Amino acid sequence: MSATESSSGSKEFLLSIHELPRRSGEYRDYRLHRTLNRPFGLDMIAIPANEEIDLTLTATSVDEGILIRGRVRSKAVGECARCLAPVEMDIDQGFDELYEYESKAAALSDEDVETDEILMVTEESVDLAIPVRDAVILALPVNPLCEEDCPGLCSICGTPWRELDGEHGHEERDPRWKALESLSERLKEQ
Repeated sequence: MSATESSSGSKEFLLSIHELPRRSGEYRDYRLHRTLNRPFGLDMIAIPANEEIDLTLTATSVDEGILIRGRVRSKAVGECARCLAPVEMDIDQGFDELYEYESKAAALSDEDVETDEILMVTEESVDLAIPVRDAVILALPVNPLCEEDCPGLCSICGTPWRELDGEHGHEERDPRWKALESLSERLKEQ
């Protein structure tokens, strides 16, 4: 599945947690508003560039690191998978992610655990790009529809079925009969 996304490591979704105490159980609430500099989502439907994305977050200190509970809200636009009409939908998706302290992750790397999949607390901040991207992609339909029972397009002329009457049709003849049609026309002329 192809996804247009903000790359991890960008400063677009960095959350500073320097004011969060390191004692287990301590927490802080955050609200972030970001304007995207490029589309964020799937090929058929995505949050467009220059659209606002709102994050409501709770960061909690735990023994292993920082637990981030968040909610992503925004608007996505795209095309109906059946008739190509414009589609717009609201996104409201939650996520939970554990960001580990570097010392804890170093101990894990000694135990043959893949550490490149571990989210890390770095220099008093956490990069929310990966969990935000995952939450957005989970909220988006792979095949967005303008209406649940969208009839799609006429396969011959490409006109949306909802704009056509019930009598719409195309006379198609098998090309193998073309020679007989010309013979039939010649016989009618005689």
